[in-house]
Amino acid sequence: MDIVDHYLTGLRQAMPPEPLAELALASGASAAQLDSLRQAYPLCPDSLLRLLGQYNGTYYQEYPGGMVLVYMLGSDVFEYPYYLSSVEQILEDRQANQRSIADIYGHYLDDDPGIVDARIDAGIKQGQRLCFSHCMNNGGSSRLYVDFTPTASGKVGQVVRFLHDPDSYLVIADSFDAYLQMLIDDGYGFLIDDNFE
Repeated sequence: MDIVDHYLTGLRQAMPPEPLAELALASGASAAQLDSLRQAYPLCPDSLLRLLGQYNGTYYQEYPGGMVLVYMLGSDVFEYPYYLSSVEQILEDRQANQRSIADIYGHYLDDDPGIVDARIDAGIKQGQRLCFSHCMNNGGSSRLYVDFTPTASGKVGQVVRFLHDPDSYLVIADSFDAYLQMLIDDGYGFLIDDNFE
């Protein structure tokens, strides 16, 4: 069983009945959609492509059976569950985020170097990172990225978590596979009852 199948099997077992029924309405991205993502991000992890091939997004995503709005992912910040972005949402985020972290924060990065993990290049455009997930309140508080252009101390494909107030960008896994394994090892802790009330 590959990491995506392992992740999804455990997720479906851990998920409460109502969101599980809603998730059953979802279907995977088409081959053409996945190809468009590969063209935009040639280093897109195979495991993320396989996940999107099962579910093409869970954030206000319309499917033939109805709309899907289901938490499917987590991070190191356990009070925030996350949605899986669709291919279309990922590509929209890419176009919309043409500023770098350095552009956004300016001199604040000098005043507070803790804002950005040393493994993250603050000088590249945000859209060069693949934003695959927004947290429960529309990404305003937290987003997740696959980062293909790290600093020398980072790893290509590392997963970055942005958190707002106080703002920080932190590497939470060396790869998307390692990120999924982290969520498995944490027992899908983002699926706490409070997040479904």
